[in-house]
Amino acid sequence: MKNSEHQGEIISLADGIAWLTGLGDVMYGEQIDFGNNITGLVLNLEEERVGVVILGDYERLKLGDIAKTTGRLLEIGISEDMLGRVVDPLGEPIDGGKTFSKRNYLPIEKIAPGIVERKPVDTPLQTGIKAIDAMIPIGRGQRELIIGDRQTGKTAIAIDTIINQKETAVVSVYVSIGQKQSKLAEMAKKLEEYGVLQNTIIVAASASSSSAMRYLAPYAGCTIGEYFMHKGKHALVVYDDLTKHAWAYREISLLLKRPSGREAYPGDVFYLHARLLERACQLSAANGGGSLTALPIIETQAQDVAAYIPTNVISITDGQIYLEPDLFFAGIRPALNVGLSVSRIGGAAQVKLMKKVAGRLRLDLSQYYELATFAQFATDLDVATREKIERGKRIIEILKQDQFSPMSVESQIVVIYLATSGNLDDIPVEFISEFEKDFLDYLERGNHRYLLKELAKKSELDADLEGQLSGVISDFKKKFVKTHKLEREEDGESKIN
Repeated sequence: MKNSEHQGEIISLADGIAWLTGLGDVMYGEQIDFGNNITGLVLNLEEERVGVVILGDYERLKLGDIAKTTGRLLEIGISEDMLGRVVDPLGEPIDGGKTFSKRNYLPIEKIAPGIVERKPVDTPLQTGIKAIDAMIPIGRGQRELIIGDRQTGKTAIAIDTIINQKETAVVSVYVSIGQKQSKLAEMAKKLEEYGVLQNTIIVAASASSSSAMRYLAPYAGCTIGEYFMHKGKHALVVYDDLTKHAWAYREISLLLKRPSGREAYPGDVFYLHARLLERACQLSAANGGGSLTALPIIETQAQDVAAYIPTNVISITDGQIYLEPDLFFAGIRPALNVGLSVSRIGGAAQVKLMKKVAGRLRLDLSQYYELATFAQFATDLDVATREKIERGKRIIEILKQDQFSPMSVESQIVVIYLATSGNLDDIPVEFISEFEKDFLDYLERGNHRYLLKELAKKSELDADLEGQLSGVISDFKKKFVKTHKLEREEDGESKIN
C-alpha cells in the first residue's frame, strides 16, 4: 500500500469542518492527525473526498495543509486518577488541576454487550428521593429517562442521586452538554461539599465548546463508565442533556451537507441515542458482574412529550420520570407526574419491603388527582370520597422533599408507611412535614433506632415488626398532638387551638 493513501490534503475548510482529498485508506470514525496537536474525526466518506470534524482550534489550519490517517478509531485515555476531576470529551483535565497519567485507551464508540453477556436487573440503585424510590424505582443497569420543561428540577434529581451514592461503591459520571461553565462550577462545588466529588468524574462540553465536543461528550462519559463496569464495579452515568446533544449532531450533519429530515435532524438521529443508551446494562457474573446505569435527561418545549427527540429517547429507555411545571410552581418538589412516569423494570429491583409498603401509593395518588378535579364542581361529597381526598393531600405533602437531602431506604420505608397506613389521616396537612421530620428524629435519637436497623434488614413487614412500629407511631403521635395542641372536633376534622 502506498504511503499516499495514508495522507490527504485540505481542499475546503469552514465552521470546524475540513474536507480532505487523497485519502484512499481511511475508516469511518477514524482519528485524523493534522499536526500541531490538532486532530479530527472522520464522519463522511465520499467517493472523491472525506468529511472531517476538527477537534481543536481549526483556525490554525489552512487550505493545502496535509493530514494523516492514524489507523485508530477515536479513543479516550482513562485512569482512576480521573476521579474527582473535570475533563473534556477527549479526557484532558480542564479544572486547572495537575495532569494525570492515562493508562488505558478505549474507543469512544463501542458495540453494546450482547444478551448473553448480561443478566436481568435485580439490584436497586437508590436515588434517596422518596417519590422515585417508592413509585418509580431504578435498578443498576437500567436506563431511566428524566424528562420535563426547563427549570423543573431535572438536574436536581440527577445530582441528588449522585449524592446518595456516597455510602455505596457506585462511581458516578456526570456529563454536562452545552451548559454554562458557571452552572457547572457551582454543581462541582456542591458535590465536593457533600463529599461525593472524589468518587465522581465530570465530563464537560460547555455552551462555548465546539459542536464536535458537545457531540462526543456523552460517548466519552459512557466509555469512562464502561471502564469501571468491566472492572466489576458499578457506575452511574448522567447525560445532561441529550436534547442539546441532538442539536450538536444536527449542526454537524448540516455542515457536512447531509440531507435533513424531520425538524432538520438527519435520518440517523434515533441511532445517535440508541447506540449510546444500549451500552447501559448489568453484566452477568461470568463477565465480572459490573453494571452501568444511565440517567439521560431530555428537555421538552411547552410540555410536548410527543415531539421528535423526546419520543425517540422514551422508546429507547426503560421508563421515564416526567416532571410537570404546574406541580413545580405549586410547590410540589420533586414535581413528579405519577400518571406519565413509569419504571418498566425497576420493580424487579426494588427493595422488597418498600415494594410491600408503597404498593398502594400510586393508586391512592391517582385517585386523589381524579377526585380532586371532580370535587371542585361538587358541593356535597360522601365520606369515602372525602377520606380519599384527605389521604391524597397527606401523601402529596409527605412526598415533598428538599434538594440535597436524600434519605436512607429505611427512613423512606417509615415515611411511606406513615402515609399509606392511615396514621397521618388525622394530622392537619400543614403539620405533616413537621410530623415527618420530628418522628424520624425521634427514631434516630431515642431507644427505637433498632427499628430502623430491623427495617433495613427485613424483606417483609411481619406482624411483630409492624406491631412494634405502630406502637412507636402511636406513642409519638400522642406527644405530638399534645405538644401542638391538636384536638378533634365532633365532625372528625382536626383543628388547632
